Amino acid sequence: MHTIHPRGGVAPVSRRVMNLSRFVTQAARREPDAVALVWGERTWSWAEFDARIDALAGALRGRFGVKKGDRILVQSQNCNQMSEVMFACFRVGAVYVPANFRQTPEEVAQAAQSSGASGLVCNASFPAHAEAVRAAMPGLAFTLAIGEAPFGPSVDAVIAEHAGTTAAPEPVEYDDPAWFFFTSGTTGRPKAAVLTHGQMAFVVNNHLCDLMPGTTSADSSLVVAPLSHGAGVHHLMQVARGAKTILLPTERFDIDAAFALIERWRVTNLFTVPTILKLMVEHPAAAAHDHSSLRYVIYAGAPMYREDQKRALKVLGPKLVQYFGLGEVTGAITVLPPALHAAEDAEGVRIGTCGFERTGMEVQIQDETGRELAPFETGEICVIGPAVFAGYYDNPEANAKAFRDGWFRTGDLGHRDAEGFVYITGRSSDMYISGGSNVYPREIEEKILTHPAVSEVAVLGLPDPMWGEVGIAVCVLAEGQTVDEAALLAFLDGKLSRYKMPKRVTFWEALPKSAYGKITKKLVREELERRGETSDPALRKAS
Repeated sequence: MHTIHPRGGVAPVSRRVMNLSRFVTQAARREPDAVALVWGERTWSWAEFDARIDALAGALRGRFGVKKGDRILVQSQNCNQMSEVMFACFRVGAVYVPANFRQTPEEVAQAAQSSGASGLVCNASFPAHAEAVRAAMPGLAFTLAIGEAPFGPSVDAVIAEHAGTTAAPEPVEYDDPAWFFFTSGTTGRPKAAVLTHGQMAFVVNNHLCDLMPGTTSADSSLVVAPLSHGAGVHHLMQVARGAKTILLPTERFDIDAAFALIERWRVTNLFTVPTILKLMVEHPAAAAHDHSSLRYVIYAGAPMYREDQKRALKVLGPKLVQYFGLGEVTGAITVLPPALHAAEDAEGVRIGTCGFERTGMEVQIQDETGRELAPFETGEICVIGPAVFAGYYDNPEANAKAFRDGWFRTGDLGHRDAEGFVYITGRSSDMYISGGSNVYPREIEEKILTHPAVSEVAVLGLPDPMWGEVGIAVCVLAEGQTVDEAALLAFLDGKLSRYKMPKRVTFWEALPKSAYGKITKKLVREELERRGETSDPALRKAS
């Protein structure tokens, strides 16, 4: 409802929006007996799922005194209770604060402090994490366990004790926080990006429109990444359409089990990151199981190298969907749909693009002053639109750096072509300057990966007394393949400008990856330092 003013202005009286937990109730009303969630041999119907969330929400309110706006920290690997806790938090108006479960107890305790958590839900597998959080936050109102643990009553027991409880969704407005989404921390300590009920409702519709159009309750989704981050947002989309969600039976990522579940449940979509997708399509299980039910294989988190992309298209067919977006924009910046993925290089094929602007979102390439750049000029990718987060929690300094004239600054560098397709050059923190020229590692990595012996690569800039910085390429060889530094540099000769050529190549058994399967330059640099390989590369030989 709005009040019309004499001057023609409209003053909003309320910004009331739907509580996100109603997605579950809506699905339960439409198809109460249909399968909502699968984990191992267990299944839960929509009616059962909604009832468990009601019981837990009732306990949070009545037994533990949770109020609207309270932050609830969650430390757990994927399980049905994690999803139930998320929706119970939404239902009572609390803020869901999932941690990266692979972090150390001290790191999770820092997350509790930075979010101002008043409650903790911790999987029984992480007693040290529960102890660290409770030591850091002595004022915690409660601790719940997923499974049996001495540090608190179990979620299942609490749900059983409050069975039959009906918990009305807390009234919420557009800007009321729903989820603190921790950034991956590739450039420093993770920050809590505030995602709101209104913003997330837009994101759900935007994802369904751009990533998996036509999704219905007949669809099913396999979860192969932690629910604490992008996979959790993807799960929210499935719930909104009444589509079933299948969890892997164990914490370990078992590719054969994943393909077996795709075949058994006729999985139609999954969300992953390029490194995991690469592992999946290169595994023998891809040929051993029927995956013809897949309609959308969505990848994000990092651009996919062209050679990996071509291999995935040959194995899976034209089902790849790429989107580009940070947690702060909940993924909604650009999209490259299946029709624009090409398995072969040919005239007219846009190689290297991450797609065009998402529905309802606007992207600009800006220089350091905020001026929009012309097509093919490299600058920072900036974005505005309803998917942009409300800001970092209790971090005005980070907010001041992240926004300029209303535009969110992604920190990613790139350019656009004449038709508006966006190409990512790399993180601004990844770029290095050699002999006065900007060098973008992404271009070099793409060239190196065209060599058949190289499976993975990360290129970084290291200090050099003559050139300021020079590149080092850290490579992982494909199984059964061999190549040495001299041969790889000879292969690159003529494919790159001289100033872009790596000064040094080193070979490792594996590249360090984040908890979400991404190769991060921060971790690679730390490993280089640990190995003592960051000294003047001109004076060193490849290991």
